[in-house]
Amino acid sequence: MPAPSNKPYRVGRSRTGLGLFATKPIKKGAKIIRYFGPLLDSRKKKDDAIENKYLFELNGRWTIDGSVRKNIARYINHACKPNAESDVSPRKRKVVIRAIKKIEPGEEINYDYGTDYFKAYLKPIGCKCAACEKKRKKKRAEARAERLRLKAKEKKKEERKAQKKALKKAEELAAKKAARKLAAKNKRLAAKKTAAKANGKLLNGRALNGKHLSGLGRPKAAGKTSAAAKPKAFMNPAMSAVTSATAVGADQQAAA
Repeated sequence: MPAPSNKPYRVGRSRTGLGLFATKPIKKGAKIIRYFGPLLDSRKKKDDAIENKYLFELNGRWTIDGSVRKNIARYINHACKPNAESDVSPRKRKVVIRAIKKIEPGEEINYDYGTDYFKAYLKPIGCKCAACEKKRKKKRAEARAERLRLKAKEKKKEERKAQKKALKKAEELAAKKAARKLAAKNKRLAAKKTAAKANGKLLNGRALNGKHLSGLGRPKAAGKTSAAAKPKAFMNPAMSAVTSATAVGADQQAAA
């Protein structure tokens, strides 16, 4: 079995592929690893023609080709908010990666690759660092919240529209019901008037039961009887003759 490494890092799986992770606590300012590889001279056409994503430019002339397999530092990924940085010494033609904050075991080591590298390699595909992923996650959450807000707003609008429509329909039904009720009432009144006319009980718009005629149809006072209404006495003819004879006899006695 290979002896365990004393190095404070290991190569492991990252969200962007492979990455370098701390195996021990790394203090702020501590040297982590050296970035190394063959030096390329930009003045030479052969060197200047080499192109890969592991080139580390020291100055306008010298560049480190870090694509060699022994360069473990090449596994360190870019981060917009890194926990390490590249310490470049152009005169010594040397690059060392140092911690700029305390790094805990299991935490991925990363540094900022610089604006030129970001524009050339990362921007076209989108940066995958934790900070950018957090921003994208936040934007996705905001976009989702906005979609939900618009959906809720649209739903509320549809509900108000449905309520308004239902209210309008209820008002129309109530109006129709009231109109039918009024029509039925008018029909009943018309039927009553027609019946009153048919029975001769309607005069000048008032039902008088046939008793009112130019003021002559008033009822008479109780206990009073007109002379014309008094019954005539009935007299038998025989009784009339006896009465007359008696009256004559009485007259004769008075004369004697």
